[in-house]
Parts: sequence; structure tokens; C-alpha cells
Amino acid sequence: MQTPRRAMRMEAEEAARPTGASDRAAGGWGKWVRLNVGGTVFLTTRQTLCREQKSFLSRLCQGEELQSDRDETGAYLIDRDPTYFGPILNFLRHGKLVLDKDMAEEGVLEEAEFYNIGPLIRIIKDRMEEKDYTVTQVPPKHVYRVLQCQEEELTQMVSTMSDGWRFEQLVNIGSSYNYGSEDQAEFLCVVSKELHSSPNGLSSEASRKAKVPGCTLPAPS
Repeated sequence: MQTPRRAMRMEAEEAARPTGASDRAAGGWGKWVRLNVGGTVFLTTRQTLCREQKSFLSRLCQGEELQSDRDETGAYLIDRDPTYFGPILNFLRHGKLVLDKDMAEEGVLEEAEFYNIGPLIRIIKDRMEEKDYTVTQVPPKHVYRVLQCQEEELTQMVSTMSDGWRFEQLVNIGSSYNYGSEDQAEFLCVVSKELHSSPNGLSSEASRKAKVPGCTLPAPS
């Protein structure tokens, strides 16, 4: 039978024991973990934090060589931006990167690198590279040229156009010349071409000349 004095001492010791100490003394760490990130408290499970074995969070909750202060509730204190910690924690929960429309991917990448979460780092970098590639794509420009030719040259010129040029419009300018016994009408032939530019602004066609029978078209500058 315990004496009143001993019972009071045991109650005092139990009250002074830090949160979670009883679980550790019993050989377990408990299921739930509190994290105080930059003043914002997050509640999650130890299983979630340990999903990436090499991450800072996994090592923290397993007590590996990492020393972290705790607040008055026993939550681990982490001096990082809580705004970007939410996507980090959700990725550990379900394996998907979900961001609000106003959240910068660069900020989440910085935190993912700090916590050493390899799969998330690769996902964000791939998304950023894909966006950069999309932004740098320059839509093609349409370049138009007007060719002046005689009636006898018209059929051959239209049928043998090359280098990406294509026929757009034919205009009879109403002039005619007499060559021997035949009158030759004169036409203006409008042709066009798609000019693809690279991100540095230089055309892949810059050094080429497009040739059409009867005339030469200088490449657009």
C-alpha cells in the first residue's frame, strides 16, 4: 500500500514529464506528431513524416542525430515558412503536388530541398522546365511575297514552288506585251511562307534563299 507522501511524489513526477515522454519510455513514439513551423502548428502522423526515409522530417521524428527544440505543447519547432509547408505535408500524405493558383513553385521547391524530399524536388523541377519551354515557344510568322510573271511562266512557277512557299492569290494587272504574233498577259502572284523563329529571335531560315522559277525571293530579315 502506497503512503500519501509517495503517491503525491509520483503524481508530481507524472505532471512534470514532457508530452510524449511516457510513450518513449514504453518503447513507442505515439501515432500523432505536432510540428510548429514558423509559428503555425501542423498535426500529422508519424507514418506520414517517415514516408521519405532520407528526409529531414523522417529523421526528426525518428530521433536521428537531429536536435529540435519544442514549444510549450511539445511540438517540434522548425524555423521555416509555414505557407509552403502545407504542400510539402500534403505530398507526403498522398504523393501529389497540389498548389494554390497564387503559390510560387520556386518557394515550394526551396522547402522541398530543405526537407530533402527527392521525388517532390524532381516533380517541381519538371513542371518548371515544362513551363519555361512553353513560354519560349515563338509562334510562326507568315511572310508574304509578290511575284511578277508573264502568262507563259505562270503554270510552271505555281507548280514548282519549293522551300515551303505556297500560292495564295493571283492578280491580273492588265498589262500585255506583244511577242511576235501572241499577246502575253502579266500577273502578280502572291505567295506565303511560315517563318519559325527560335527563342533567341534568329530565324532558322535566316541564311537561306527561297527560289521560285523565274525569280528569286530573299529570305525575310
